[in-house]
Amino acid sequence: MNILDTFRYARDAVTGTPLRTGLLLLAMSIGVAAIVILTALGDGARRYVVGQFSAIGSNLVIVLPGRSETRGFNPANLVTSTPRDLTVDDATALLRLPGVQRISPILIGTTEINAVGKLRETMMVGTNHEFVKVRQLKMGLGRFLSNDNLGHGSAEVVLGAEIRKEIFGAENPLGKTVRIGDRRLRVVGVLAEGGQGMGMTTDELLIVPVSTAQAMLNTNTLFRILVEARSREQIQEVKASVLKMITQRHEGEEDVTVITQDAVLETFDKILGVLTLGVSGIAAISLAVAGILVMNVMLVSVTQRTAEIGLLKALGATSATVKQLFMVEALLLSLMGGFLGLILGYTGAAFMRQLYPTFPAYPPLWAVLAGLGTAVASGLIFGVMPAKRAAALDPLQALTKR
Repeated sequence: MNILDTFRYARDAVTGTPLRTGLLLLAMSIGVAAIVILTALGDGARRYVVGQFSAIGSNLVIVLPGRSETRGFNPANLVTSTPRDLTVDDATALLRLPGVQRISPILIGTTEINAVGKLRETMMVGTNHEFVKVRQLKMGLGRFLSNDNLGHGSAEVVLGAEIRKEIFGAENPLGKTVRIGDRRLRVVGVLAEGGQGMGMTTDELLIVPVSTAQAMLNTNTLFRILVEARSREQIQEVKASVLKMITQRHEGEEDVTVITQDAVLETFDKILGVLTLGVSGIAAISLAVAGILVMNVMLVSVTQRTAEIGLLKALGATSATVKQLFMVEALLLSLMGGFLGLILGYTGAAFMRQLYPTFPAYPPLWAVLAGLGTAVASGLIFGVMPAKRAAALDPLQALTKR
């Protein structure tokens, strides 16, 4: 029996029992689809986090108030302990360091905007004119904040796209006066729509000079200081010099945490990479279960087709040929289940992207190949025992068995 006849026989055996075949395909496809969808979620989370941090800007060193317990970055460093104030003077001093191209002090709080009879609560960011370049933001209308001394900000505000839309609609807001908290500020610009970073959309922000924000929030401390190095090669050098200068300014106490953008990305990339592998392993277990199901059904099939096997042997088929027939049948079932699972998995991932357009739920190629390969391998491995049992049947006894 040549290879073409073998595949025809296996095809007829698969299509001859639609209910059994359907159940096997369902079990196998669920396992493969689970791998595709779960890895799409895991890898999508990794891409999303990396994209959010990349959107902050490039070549960044971030200064946080408070010292973490370890020098390396971990996600807990985003909320540090025993904080000591970071000030505008600290930020200004960092500009004198070699390798530092720009600095942007950050102060965040909530406030209200009141204009043309409309009132809305929103998030306010106090910063300087360099913020738009450090964060790589784009302007939709007008300009960004003036290049003023950090301690003396102009009475101006930049609106997020959504804030502009809700307050002014299609009307041009440039030059108009709005009340922010207890201050009257002039609108000088509107950010382009769709700005992202660190899970925060710029569409919902008001941006004012840092000194204005400090006066409104009655505080002298800063939330963060963003420091942009002149090149990627200078990031570590800038990080060390920033920590040294802040420590000197704080009377020799190392009471800040200095992290680099690359360290943040690397850490989250590792964490989410391990998570993706973990969920892939969990999903692979379902494929092992499906493989056991293939074995059980094939064993039943051998029992039901005893007379057929005896006839094949009586017509001259060798034990190796019979074994090959059952192995090809198991391979066909596994391949069909695997490809059906890929279709279901890609469909599920596409559905998630429709629900959450900003979440890049794309299954990685290695997961797709691993899912299909595991399906085929499990089908073949668990198909060995039924194939051996069929090949071992005595043709005379098989023909007389009913």
